[in-house]
Amino acid sequence: MKDLVTLPTATAQWYELVNEAENVAACRLVEELESYLVFLLMRFSRQPDLAASVLALDYLNGVLTAGSLQQERLRDVGDHCLLYSGLFPHQAERRHVRISYFVDMGRNAYQQLSHTLANTSADLYAHLSQDFISLMDVLLAVRKLGSAGPCLDPLPAYELWADTGSRVAYSTLREGSSGYPVILQKEPQIKH
Repeated sequence: MKDLVTLPTATAQWYELVNEAENVAACRLVEELESYLVFLLMRFSRQPDLAASVLALDYLNGVLTAGSLQQERLRDVGDHCLLYSGLFPHQAERRHVRISYFVDMGRNAYQQLSHTLANTSADLYAHLSQDFISLMDVLLAVRKLGSAGPCLDPLPAYELWADTGSRVAYSTLREGSSGYPVILQKEPQIKH
């Protein structure tokens, strides 16, 4: 983010930030997902208590409940995982997991939510699950806009690219090296 953005409303400023991040990430979100991301960022900026949750427990509680409480819990898990994987990827290291842990849990939460709904929101959550990595890439690009350095350290960038195919993780690897990253295949274990 090079220049100070002064737009008439907070919503317009968030849209501008997301659009700029889409350009950096070389990713164009459909309007429905772009709007969801903007309103998620607005909601989070007013309630920054993200670190207080234990996502696996929240996910389990969401699956085990029913009705509107289930919908709220699953949406919150998906949203928190999206924010962790995109805006706060260093939380994965602090929690001793890969960033793709948040990706998998978030996608599953949105997918589970899409299956429990029988209205037009079901399609939205199915799209959020399908396009989770693109949404995460846009949020990683937001991080990149706000700093001079890379948005990910090399090892987490490699793991994220290998696990999810993240374009931003790949470009982070390319920027930090003159070589091309390759996915290493695991050696088969030989039993003696």
